[in-house]
Amino acid sequence: MSAAPVTTVVLHDRFARDLPELALPWQAAAAPDPTLLALNEPLARELGFDAAWLSSPDGLALLVGAAVPDGAVPVAQAYAGHQFGGYTPRLGDGRALLLGELVDADGRMRDLHLKGSGRTPFARGGDGLAAVGPMLREYVISESMFALGIPTTRALAVVATGQPVMRDLVLPGAVLARVASSHLRVGSFQYAAATGDVDLVRRLADHAIARHYPDAAGADRPYLAFFESVVAAQAALVAQWMLVGFIHGVMNTDNMTISGETIDYGPCAFMEAYDPATVYSSIDHSGRYAYGNQPIVAQWNLARLAETLLPLIAEDQPQAIDLAVAALNGFGPAYDAAHSSGMRAKLGLTGAPHDDADLVPDLLAQLQQSRVDYTSFFRQLADAARGDAEPARGWFVDLAAFDRWLSRWRTLAPDPDAMDRVNPVYVPRNHLVEEALAAGTSGDLGPLRELLDATARPFDERPGLERFAAPAPDDFGPYQTFCGT
Repeated sequence: MSAAPVTTVVLHDRFARDLPELALPWQAAAAPDPTLLALNEPLARELGFDAAWLSSPDGLALLVGAAVPDGAVPVAQAYAGHQFGGYTPRLGDGRALLLGELVDADGRMRDLHLKGSGRTPFARGGDGLAAVGPMLREYVISESMFALGIPTTRALAVVATGQPVMRDLVLPGAVLARVASSHLRVGSFQYAAATGDVDLVRRLADHAIARHYPDAAGADRPYLAFFESVVAAQAALVAQWMLVGFIHGVMNTDNMTISGETIDYGPCAFMEAYDPATVYSSIDHSGRYAYGNQPIVAQWNLARLAETLLPLIAEDQPQAIDLAVAALNGFGPAYDAAHSSGMRAKLGLTGAPHDDADLVPDLLAQLQQSRVDYTSFFRQLADAARGDAEPARGWFVDLAAFDRWLSRWRTLAPDPDAMDRVNPVYVPRNHLVEEALAAGTSGDLGPLRELLDATARPFDERPGLERFAAPAPDDFGPYQTFCGT
């Protein structure tokens, strides 16, 4: 493995050294003709990279894993997971590699990870490759989530490999370079626990505590405090998903991070017409990961994490179970508080909590009944607070009911400027994402750049971007998303 000669960025191998049982040293597959499709220059600078160097042949070699700095140890990470409720004891990075950890400009340690870099021993029959379209999807959706202020892994670059990928069609291949606080997952703990090696689980927990929740180390019960921290982080994260209408699509335990960052943007999408039963993923036949189920699934996943930590929480197992259940039961109140606070902000209610407890449920019921576009409505509701209610009223089939709700809401003196600060104008609309990905797969990156530009400042309405704020046209039809594997 040759060294990338110009960059001064150091890639550490802390995960590989601390947890060799979960780290399989591996090398990326060759990319015959690497071509840069998208580079996140602000993120590159934050990580200490020179954007011009990353765009050079040496930089592209790093971004596809062909050349890494001396001392770096790329590894495929091992993890298990419940996939749609069924347990798989050995998943792991089948088409991905952790190149290593780097320290950013703020002194934070972050992972540099590749996706689509070739088969590993965890590939389970897959080819280990990725197509341009799904990698561009992860780029645009994750950067939109970042702009919305939602914790997320981020895309550093997408590089076309010059290698075809066989799916239903022959597609151009690509590698995504992804940055995360870490790639530790609930599934990482499930894998460690399945070995029966309690010391391995303890070392994994210690690694996670040191990286993400150092205050837990000083608690009377550090592993319980660690679990409580993950519960709180995930409750806050899922509440933020729900507030913007984001549907992850595949909330398996291997896709839930310990850090509380959104990860693995496969069949994800933003909900348009409000309906808690909304499912876009082509493989979610039962609706397990529907929009409205996401808080329930998150708590279920956290229960699986709790199971792995029981031997660490207390020596007496009944006591450990009682403590873990009590911590897990904190998810509901934490989620409800975060969601309630967020909904109050969306409605411009900046003062003390009001007594009208039915205000939000009544509104959501009306949004569902009239299949109101979720993103557009809340932005237009700010106009209603300014005196022009017609754009918002135009969505509803039962105008009398909405007018009664509107009257109740207006008596609370909503702040429209505060609403504009939290209700986006621009999210990655599904039809625009598909348009950008289709064009990008064909070599035209213009629509992708336009979509990235619009969603990079989601709360700032700008002239000339009207189509990026509009719902899908009627002829867009029923929408399905795919994992891209």
